[in-house]
Amino acid sequence: MLETTEISAVPHPAHDGWRQTHLGRVLDLALQRFDARVLALMAADDAVPLALANLAARGRLYASHVHITRHLALEGSRLTDLAAQAGMTKQAMGKLVDQCEAWALVIRKPDPQDGRANRVQFTEIGLAWLAAYRRAVERAEAELKAAVGDEVATVIQIGLEAYAAP
Repeated sequence: MLETTEISAVPHPAHDGWRQTHLGRVLDLALQRFDARVLALMAADDAVPLALANLAARGRLYASHVHITRHLALEGSRLTDLAAQAGMTKQAMGKLVDQCEAWALVIRKPDPQDGRANRVQFTEIGLAWLAAYRRAVERAEAELKAAVGDEVATVIQIGLEAYAAP
């Protein structure tokens, strides 16, 4: 007897594994692993200010804090622009900036082009954090290449860049 290709309103349990194995889920898991590894490497970096290394080692810094590191322009960014680049709401980004400001990673300064707005900028501590982030990303990328091979890593990078392009 042939199986029907119609989708039932109630999926059969034997056909439910796709929710955990589809490409989007695998990409999400890979990103979580990569970001966790980057934060672990930063926690162990002697050049990271001790207070930040302790926060990272105790699991108080999350991948969401990496959004600021990833997206904040060296010359500073408006909160709305920073939130848009990170794909977050202005309110959520504002909370992250508040935390990072309390940890002396960033500072808010008046925007010279718009007196009503502020620009978020890295502090000296924030720039040291950014340098540690770069070292950690380079090491995590090298570990990924060692795990899957240079050719596979290159194909992954090219494929994801093509997929992510608008």
